Amino acid sequence: MSSLDLVIGLVFLLVVILVFVALSFRIVKEWEKAVVLRLGRLLGLKGPGIIFLIPFVDRPIIVDLRINSVDVPSQSIITKDNVSVAIDAVVYYKVVDAQKAITTVFNYNVAVLNLAQTSLRDIAGQMELDEILTKRESINLKLQEILDSITEGWGIKVTQVTIRDIRISQDLLSAIAKQAEAERLRRSRIIISEGEKQASTILADASKSYSANPVALQLRFLETLSDVSQRGGLIVVVPAGSEIYPTLGTALASYDLKKNGATTTPTNK
Repeated sequence: MSSLDLVIGLVFLLVVILVFVALSFRIVKEWEKAVVLRLGRLLGLKGPGIIFLIPFVDRPIIVDLRINSVDVPSQSIITKDNVSVAIDAVVYYKVVDAQKAITTVFNYNVAVLNLAQTSLRDIAGQMELDEILTKRESINLKLQEILDSITEGWGIKVTQVTIRDIRISQDLLSAIAKQAEAERLRRSRIIISEGEKQASTILADASKSYSANPVALQLRFLETLSDVSQRGGLIVVVPAGSEIYPTLGTALASYDLKKNGATTTPTNK
């Protein structure tokens, strides 16, 4: 063997060693875990940092431990009161056990999405339209509980579920608007009726007071004339002096008689 062949052999061996060494080390980021399989069998978890692997023997599967979000596509749902609605949501989750997430479920991202779709349809299908529109937070919590109870065995924690949008048909929106308008009209009529009831009670009390005090009635009459006369463009016709003052005089006399306790007795002629 010549010296040239020996040099070529050494260079080739050095390249193989460098490639072997390069394949033996792997850098795992701070927010990742490496699930290592050795010849198809689970070896364990490694990382973060630099990990050593046997080339062509060990196979690492990198799992991201950060919170991930998945958009639940719009789901067409028939509510309990037979109304068609479309609901979409967002699910936030993270891997808490990378080993379970790899060995228990084939693709945990797709599994969480499919589970969220079916669970959302089941929950909304058991509720009426009014409940869906007014109890979003309740739907979020219930959906999160269902997802979390199932994905716990997958090594996944569902941190939050949010209903993003609820869409209904335009005809139904018009019907809801009419219903709200009718409700507001009903409340306004009730308020007006209560006001009239209170006003009638006050007027009844005022009439009793005026009947016991005729002078006050006459003064109220004059005050009303004063208020009316301040409005421009009106002509008010009232009794003349000889017709109104005797009325006031009679009222004052009657008031004095009642105050002094005097009574009149008829005389026979």
